[in-house]
Amino acid sequence: MRSQLEGSQAVARTVARCRPEVVSAYPISPQTHIVEGLSDLVRTGELAPCEYLLVESEFAAMSAAIGASATGARAYTATASQGLLYMAEAVYNAAGLGLPIVMTVANRAIGAPINIWNDHSDTMSQRDCGWIQLYADSNQEAVDLHVQAFRLAEEVSLPVMVCMDGFVLTHAVEEIDVPEQEQVDAFLPPFEPRQVLDPDDPVTIGAMVGPEAFTEVKYLMHAKQMQALDLIPEIAAEFSQAFGRSAGGLLRQYRTSDAETIVVVLGSVLGTVEEVVDELREQGVRIGAVGIRCFRPYPLDELREALGQARRVVVLEKAFAVGVGGIVGQNVRLALSGLPVEVLDVVAGLGGRAITKRSLHGLLADALEGRLEEGRLTFLDLDRELVGRELARMGRGGRTGPHAENILRDVGAVAAGSH
Repeated sequence: MRSQLEGSQAVARTVARCRPEVVSAYPISPQTHIVEGLSDLVRTGELAPCEYLLVESEFAAMSAAIGASATGARAYTATASQGLLYMAEAVYNAAGLGLPIVMTVANRAIGAPINIWNDHSDTMSQRDCGWIQLYADSNQEAVDLHVQAFRLAEEVSLPVMVCMDGFVLTHAVEEIDVPEQEQVDAFLPPFEPRQVLDPDDPVTIGAMVGPEAFTEVKYLMHAKQMQALDLIPEIAAEFSQAFGRSAGGLLRQYRTSDAETIVVVLGSVLGTVEEVVDELREQGVRIGAVGIRCFRPYPLDELREALGQARRVVVLEKAFAVGVGGIVGQNVRLALSGLPVEVLDVVAGLGGRAITKRSLHGLLADALEGRLEEGRLTFLDLDRELVGRELARMGRGGRTGPHAENILRDVGAVAAGSH
């Protein structure tokens, strides 16, 4: 049913209609409204039977989800930013044990310095932990991906992160079609675990594995991810038929069939990029966009097909590997290996900085005119004068103080001379 809803509340209602039997919750902005919404649904009996566990930390939230899933319960949790890092050990355990947990990550920057706004540094830090990673480009997409995530997780017995941009999506109020309970029940069968802890049939889950078998166990994790790569488009097609709208899949392509330049993105910035693409098309520029919806497993072949005929690819990403360069960009180069396609890495939107159409027009003009250098990281809207001042302070030696406070002082956010 379509209604005006905050993104977090729409996700909470959709997760409830997937009938989780255990929800482990520890609030951290900007995912708090999701677990609050689920708490209300459990309290009122709309989500039942379900055990709602308010735990003492993010590590405990994932540990409780692992325990619940290992005993055969459909399990769900949510987190963001430092919360994801705090549960990292258990995140790896969930994947290694092959437990089909679904977790929403409301993407948020990682400190220091402290920042509560959106970028993708949290989930990118866990990109190789063994979880499937799906990225939503809108709140409707986030809703629809959660329904598909439970189905996917349980068919391949792997955990799934549904990543949605913090505040940009989680706190935006818009018209969203939340699926009816009958629709979800028809699409998502009751959970039948592949492994379960049962006192009447005792087994060990998570046993010590030595060198004689560790490689084989890790290979099976990879093999299941490859199975998911085939299954994700199938589930998306079934969802489209059942719910009457397109959602999910590996990629979203926009005006790419004859594009000489293609912008690659993850998450909610896709909508802004598509508007810029339309405006440039009106000027005769052959440009398109690709949104990566599934980042793990990584759709190498599909990206190669989508991007391989372009002259240049501009990868716009909200995270980067410090001291190396673009994370998504390196993955795109892997997909395009051996093809004469220029790949330009651009970091944008860190810590919630707005990615405006004006900035994108300037960036793409630079790309089209050859002013961006392949292999060199570009930072969109970087204030080089501000950075230069701090580098000059460092060059003078002595006690320069923390970078963050110096920068804030320079931009006027902290009064000069304050104690």
